[in-house]
Amino acid sequence: MILKEFLKKKAKKKKLCYNRGVIRPLFLMPALICNLPSYEVWVRKEYLTDHKSGHGEYVKGVWVSAKSIPGRAFYFETYLPEYAAMFDKLPISAFVSSPEKPEPDMELHNLQFWNCMDYGVIAVQKQFIGSMHYEIMTRDYGKQTGTYICTLDNYHYDPDAIDYSTSEQPAEHKSHNLIELDNGQFALYPNNRMRIYDNSLTPETPKNPDFKVSTVYYQVENGHDRDGLGSEENYFWKTAKERDGESELG
Repeated sequence: MILKEFLKKKAKKKKLCYNRGVIRPLFLMPALICNLPSYEVWVRKEYLTDHKSGHGEYVKGVWVSAKSIPGRAFYFETYLPEYAAMFDKLPISAFVSSPEKPEPDMELHNLQFWNCMDYGVIAVQKQFIGSMHYEIMTRDYGKQTGTYICTLDNYHYDPDAIDYSTSEQPAEHKSHNLIELDNGQFALYPNNRMRIYDNSLTPETPKNPDFKVSTVYYQVENGHDRDGLGSEENYFWKTAKERDGESELG
């Protein structure tokens, strides 16, 4: 009972919540929506009219955010300066880099390979590989080349909610790398459907990856000899194995 009260006070002081013996952040990481780089794009106008009109027309826009709903394509929220308005349910196929029909003109399922995997979503810019040359392997149009913008990644955002998705299963998780393609479209592709080339680091003929899908849950606190640190109070502590070794030598 004393320990329970202590943990509650500790959680309150650090803006955490205590529930059933577990301390976790009081405010969960953002879910459903994340910020995007303010990237200028052109929007196919038919996507702004529920595909009822505007075919062949384009509206200038700037990306604002991305929404992640499991089982659907990512939705891009876009600011439209010409209208002083926002539109927030646009898939990646709604965008082109210039106001003209791309060639080839690829469908949504060729531009985003997998649906969103969870409500938890984050956007990161991987600086080291950001300036390299990208090649994606599409379903129907062979290899397409392009330039990296950022990566959208899913995670299971709420430990109290049932995890019915696969965003944190090693064999199923996928990153969604956002690429501006040279044909004028944009794409969201996983690591294992891309090749990334660097003029300085990549050999002229790189090896073909012979990797296998990761299925292992890696962790370091279980599955080996117990460290026995429950009664250890020294600053430079030692594991039970280290203490036993010292006693044998002594």
